[in-house]
Amino acid sequence: MDLFDFEHPEGTGKLGFRLQRLEVYNWGTFDQKVWSLDLNGDTSLLTGDVGSGKSTLVDALITLLVPPKKITYNKAADASAKERSLTSYVRGYFAQKRTEEGGGQPEALRDANQYSVVLAVFADDNLGAVVTLAQVFWFRSASSTPAKFFVLADKTLKIAEHFSNFGSDIKNLKKRLDHDAYIKIYDDYPQYAREFRRKFGIRQEQAMDLFQQTISLKKVDALTDFVRQNMLEVPNTENEVKNLLLHFHDLDTAHAAVVKAKVQQQMLRPVAEAGEEYFSILTRNVHLQAMQKALRAFFASLSTRFIEEKMSFFKK
Repeated sequence: MDLFDFEHPEGTGKLGFRLQRLEVYNWGTFDQKVWSLDLNGDTSLLTGDVGSGKSTLVDALITLLVPPKKITYNKAADASAKERSLTSYVRGYFAQKRTEEGGGQPEALRDANQYSVVLAVFADDNLGAVVTLAQVFWFRSASSTPAKFFVLADKTLKIAEHFSNFGSDIKNLKKRLDHDAYIKIYDDYPQYAREFRRKFGIRQEQAMDLFQQTISLKKVDALTDFVRQNMLEVPNTENEVKNLLLHFHDLDTAHAAVVKAKVQQQMLRPVAEAGEEYFSILTRNVHLQAMQKALRAFFASLSTRFIEEKMSFFKK
């Protein structure tokens, strides 16, 4: 099989959840309309000139999946770069202009009164299941960091259809989405992440960190460190030893109780046997006493029969 052949071995479709479509609205320099990238679950190659928005789209996907505190934007260009942030993407920073003091001030495509949405639709052909992930960003008054909420839906969503025409209050959008039984709204990442990992069959949180590392991987300086940091769980040896000792103590106590019970059982066995013998003798004794009490009546009946036989003989 080809290394990049992800088709089901029996030809029943592609394995697992695959990205069908990525949509962004007011994200980076993708401004004032919905921009979409249709992949249809296929393995795709994103190409373009420098500054055309490749990393911006990749960062949108990272934003949907990776814990916010662990996201490094524009990682493919420079793992240590800090020029991009969630704020820069939501505001649409595109250049720097000189201030009177000679410093630099970012120029933005959007002010703090606008909102942004990133959305991705995933589908599993074999299960016939669709999951849409989305995040909505906006600025509260006098806030430099975007507020946000998370969306997970068991159906296909579109920004133009489901995230527009709600007025100027984000609360109206949240209420409208929350009224749909197929859509769940989350205010923090952990609950949102637990739910989409459960649906995608991702058992470990660390998988999202590995995803960020590999989605824009160019080189690995130390393979051993890379595997340890991104593919192996951090061992919790101290707690495991404590639990092991506690379990050993419980097992040792249970074993001692079983041994003690066996010794007691052996000590009580003769008593039980003697008790069974006593009750057997007692039962037989009661039976014999009953028979003894019945002997007088038995012999009386024999005597009566004998006398009756003799009398009938003399009558003849």
